[in-house]
Amino acid sequence: MMLQLENFQLTEFDFLIRMLVTAGIGFVLGLEREFSLHSENSEVFAGLRTFMLVALFGFLAAYLGITFTYWVFIAGFLGVVTLVSISYWVTSNKGDIGSTTEFAVIFTFLLGGLVLVGNINLSLALTVTALVLLSLKLTFRTMIGQLTQKELYAFVRFVVVALLILPFLPDNYFGPYNIINPREVGWIIVLVSGIGFAGYILMKFLGTDRGILLTSILGGLVSSTLVTFTFSKNSKETPQLSQNYAVGIFAAATIMVIRILLLVFIFNKAMLVELIIPLLIVLLTAFGVTLFFYKRQYGKPALIDKIALGDPLNIKNAVFFGAFYMGILLLVSYANHTYGTKGIYVSSAISALTDVDAIAISVSKLGGTTMNTLFAQNAILIATLSNTVVKIGIALFTGSQQLKKYVLVGYGGIFIAGIIGFLVLNA
Repeated sequence: MMLQLENFQLTEFDFLIRMLVTAGIGFVLGLEREFSLHSENSEVFAGLRTFMLVALFGFLAAYLGITFTYWVFIAGFLGVVTLVSISYWVTSNKGDIGSTTEFAVIFTFLLGGLVLVGNINLSLALTVTALVLLSLKLTFRTMIGQLTQKELYAFVRFVVVALLILPFLPDNYFGPYNIINPREVGWIIVLVSGIGFAGYILMKFLGTDRGILLTSILGGLVSSTLVTFTFSKNSKETPQLSQNYAVGIFAAATIMVIRILLLVFIFNKAMLVELIIPLLIVLLTAFGVTLFFYKRQYGKPALIDKIALGDPLNIKNAVFFGAFYMGILLLVSYANHTYGTKGIYVSSAISALTDVDAIAISVSKLGGTTMNTLFAQNAILIATLSNTVVKIGIALFTGSQQLKKYVLVGYGGIFIAGIIGFLVLNA
């Protein structure tokens, strides 16, 4: 036993393992910095050996600080900061005003101390995060160079909504049936707008020319119904690409089921225990249908479909969804209070005419509290079935003849899987 204090113990084996982890942290950070500066033909302020020594210095300073006085660690930290400051002053006078490596050195010292006190997982997570940020220098420069003022303004608006408005919304329940919580509604608005903004950024920098599959996956994060409508209309303009569009539609449906699983997990984990098997039946069927049609069109010329990105941050749509969410919450509560089970199922089917997110969130919040858990689970499956019927109707009404055949086969299989899942849940 090297140290045995009231709230801290350190054996020789622990000391050795943590010292090796510290050296490893210094090694990977130093390797990245030295490689990056070498590739830019810049002078190396701190490379592989320096980073390893700084990490071990932080580790040793923390050990001595715990053994004698915490001022040892503070003095070591100030010494590193002073050394880095002098180095930055010298290099900045030569015209190099970059400070990333200098901050990385200070960060490495602190990581060494963090490992010594036993926070190995946290220190490794911070190391990986720092390593990713350091290695993405050119990527960040390219991305920033491509941003427009409109997109930057959209990001600022999102930050304002998420960090300045949402935290100050009342976290209390109001309204009929005492179920409307402004903070939760605000969180829904931030979630919807954030998903839309993330999808916009990914589309912008990854490119729509990677094919319809990528577009459908990104679109499915927001609305599989919208993907079905868009691709169905496109298939009528280019019927020869109907199978590609069918793959995209089924991929978006697969993402929709994954969204339902995540939403139920977030808002009511207990309800997911019995619902997981029915939803997995639908998910595996949707994935199988997607894979089947994808393999059928594999080897054909890839589709490069230019799609207008539109508004990077559509707050109006997010607010509308928030209002729609409140309406669904009230509708479901009213139906539950007035008509019992039948009312819940009818409201679930109606709400799924657009998409299943609102009903999934609403009944998940109510399941096991003001609503019977089985009723809530059935409501989600009914909403899934109803939404599938709606998307079949959209494709039949707006799609090409070929797409109609694909959708009837694919969505027909998904619908049958939903029926089987419903029967399994109520067996």
